[in-house]
Amino acid sequence: MREDIQEILFDEEALSNKINELGKQISNDYKGKELVVVGILKGSVIFAAELLKNISIPCEIDFMAVSSYGNSTESSGVVRILKDLDHSVEGKDILLVEDIVDSGVTLSYLLKYLKARKANSIEIVSLLNKPARRKAELDVKYIGFGVPDAFIVGYGIDYAEKYRNLPFIGTLKPEVYEK
Repeated sequence: MREDIQEILFDEEALSNKINELGKQISNDYKGKELVVVGILKGSVIFAAELLKNISIPCEIDFMAVSSYGNSTESSGVVRILKDLDHSVEGKDILLVEDIVDSGVTLSYLLKYLKARKANSIEIVSLLNKPARRKAELDVKYIGFGVPDAFIVGYGIDYAEKYRNLPFIGTLKPEVYEK
């Protein structure tokens, strides 16, 4: 798998340091609130697990699975909810955990969808932000790193369901996805 990586953008130490920083900030911001951390599957699972270890206040954990990509490299623009929340979030503060904010189409849809659930607030934390690809306006409160307009993989982020288990974030060589 490593032979398919063009460049490592963020190694394990950089990721750990940033996630620790985000966890402290979130813990301070949500002190005394009913926080529900919602991981967006599958991409956020590694980031969400590490982030949760760095949040020092009580919180609930839930997951949603949504798709707008399928096996494509481009968002279809059609968002499908594959797994919904298991519990009510009414009156609680939701923190959506995303691996990367790319086009913003999926998250924009998800925000509208969740607002109907009468949560107290809904914010987003994303490990990565790729503003060059943005199609929908989003306010992402917590961002780990900005990334270039390249094909990013690792640390939960995939290409055709592969590379999620890399312990770093890197760019994929074009010849891998242009086959």
